Amino acid sequence: MTRFRSWALPLLGAVTALAVWWSATAVFGIRSFFLPAPPDIVEAFRRQPAYLLREAGSTVAVTVTGFGIAVVAGLLLAMTLTAWRALERATLPVLVALNSVPKVAVAPLLVVWLGFGAQPKIVLVVLICFFPVVVATMAGLTSTPAELSELSRSLSASVWQAYVKIRLPWALPQMFVGLKVGISLAVIGAVVAEINNPTGGLGAVIVLSGMSFDTPLAFAAITLLAVLSTTLFYLVVLLERLLVPWARAISG
Repeated sequence: MTRFRSWALPLLGAVTALAVWWSATAVFGIRSFFLPAPPDIVEAFRRQPAYLLREAGSTVAVTVTGFGIAVVAGLLLAMTLTAWRALERATLPVLVALNSVPKVAVAPLLVVWLGFGAQPKIVLVVLICFFPVVVATMAGLTSTPAELSELSRSLSASVWQAYVKIRLPWALPQMFVGLKVGISLAVIGAVVAEINNPTGGLGAVIVLSGMSFDTPLAFAAITLLAVLSTTLFYLVVLLERLLVPWARAISG
């Protein structure tokens, strides 16, 4: 029954939302130019499936590439900062200040600096999801219980052994919190970059369909973005359950 509810309730919520949306467009006579009904969005996808899937692939490539770079760089920086606390005190305020800069304001400058193409989009994805990975990883690496540290010393474990066997595994649940936040932000960053640099991707589809007043096509692109973001998020959740199966038991 628990497993049934885990997928049945979200499905019921999605079906209810679609029914309310469809009913509102029919009852109030809303034209598809302003708010297309679900069948209009399906028809827009059926008109240009190859185009939408190609642009979705472009968005996926930018998102995954930027997220991968941010994860590797964020994990390495977090491990470095937690190993040298003086460096952390000197660097963390700078990171916080850089993260406070609105990424939307940086997107046009990246086009100026890096030109058109995938590079400025990937850089924006890295910038927007790098900080959550760093903060979550640092929180995990600095939250090792004192009793576990005492246990490692009583067993004469080296610093490296204690790090690999105790600190790193204990930090994994917090790391995955940062990864789940980061992958959601990565899709947002990719779309923001594509809207500012509409040379490809679903963000470009939204811009170009808006210019041609094709609202159903824009909603079809938005729907694909929602599916893409949800899929990537649950892939990270699946990876967490495979690598850290004990995390749910501890949190429970």
